[in-house]
Amino acid sequence: MAKGYWIAQVDVRDAERYKDYVSTAKPAFERFGANFLARGGAVTQLEGKGRARNVVIEFPSVQHALDCYNSEEYQEAVKIRQDTADSELMIIEGA
Repeated sequence: MAKGYWIAQVDVRDAERYKDYVSTAKPAFERFGANFLARGGAVTQLEGKGRARNVVIEFPSVQHALDCYNSEEYQEAVKIRQDTADSELMIIEGA
């Protein structure tokens, strides 16, 4: 079974409230086996428009990644993220 990956690019507008997103999302990440591979580290932007914060999260499967996003816990966090940051988020199937 192929792993699933969340790729997120984020510009945080309200750093203090963004912490609420992180704490609200944590139970969903734990429940669906999220493994953070990159979380806001230094970036070398080579092409295109980048964002300040970049995150790569590995899940046991694409289904786990989708289920995490669609979970009640994460949907509560989405509301906070959308109020405090501009972002793109995608799920990619691993090789």
